[in-house]
Amino acid sequence: MQEQEKIQQIPVKVYRSEDRLMVAAPMPGMQPEDIIVGIAENGDLIIRGEIRALLKDIKELLVDEWSVGMYYRELHLPNAVDGQHANITYGNGVLVVALPISRNGQTTPATLILEKVGVAHGEYVGKAGRM
Repeated sequence: MQEQEKIQQIPVKVYRSEDRLMVAAPMPGMQPEDIIVGIAENGDLIIRGEIRALLKDIKELLVDEWSVGMYYRELHLPNAVDGQHANITYGNGVLVVALPISRNGQTTPATLILEKVGVAHGEYVGKAGRM
């Protein structure tokens, strides 16, 4: 495995309000179309990011003190959530996932892919209200 292909675990911050969970994860250097967010039936949140064409035209890397993608994180959520109605944004290198807490106590699984809405910005709107 080459150095740039090593998988990095993403650090997260998880917040809870009365009606939603919010997960923030730094993922610098990504494009929205390279990020996939999944909510599994068992209540796990899965975040994946894969860089395409990393360092494609660079012939000689002189200093390499931080890495960009591949990113991966699997996290068991503290509440059942409705994955199909999640809102997701990506901007300034940070992914924010807003998950409505399930009213029936059951997690609704989903695989969510962001839509590009600008340069290195993306979103997925599941109609869960404001971000």
